[in-house]
Amino acid sequence: MSQLTAASKIRNTPARSFVHASQLPGTPTAARQAASRAARSGDLIQIRRGLYYRGVNTRFGMTKPTVEEIAKEVLGTKGIGPAGYSAAREWGVSTQIPACFQVATLWTAGPIAGITQHARRNKERLILNFKEIALIELMRAPEVFVEAGWGVLVSKVRDSLALGEIVEKRLRVGVAGERGVAVRANFERLLSDLASL
Repeated sequence: MSQLTAASKIRNTPARSFVHASQLPGTPTAARQAASRAARSGDLIQIRRGLYYRGVNTRFGMTKPTVEEIAKEVLGTKGIGPAGYSAAREWGVSTQIPACFQVATLWTAGPIAGITQHARRNKERLILNFKEIALIELMRAPEVFVEAGWGVLVSKVRDSLALGEIVEKRLRVGVAGERGVAVRANFERLLSDLASL
């Protein structure tokens, strides 16, 4: 039985998948070299040191991952979500397009191209999903980020609660762990307005 090599593992990686050089078979040096060769030959796209992506080959070249996918791959999927205007875009309450994707995370990583990281030291965010964190981020300064108006945000939150995209109980726990007084005050205002609908 032949041993799986780093090059064969790369060739067998499904499209739309990330490849970590550290998880390839063989010695670390051989794995890095195989990933680097695959990137030079167009089989992979290098995202950052040690992280590659196998997209779909099209006549225009290989497809790339979205910045959201990159953020989740590098930072993980727990306790992260959009911040600032990226959060407003997630909720559809702003037409502003941020120059780079803004993400709130418990622990920042090294620089990631196209992504601005904001450290938020609230462990309660670990139970929240992407959209719930985006909502808490909007509560930091809705007057700045909610271009469509407070009433539109309240309606969108009501619809998301009804669809099960967000859960009020989890949001209450997450907001309770926030240090900012404005976040808690704006969230209470949001709950009050939802109750009056």
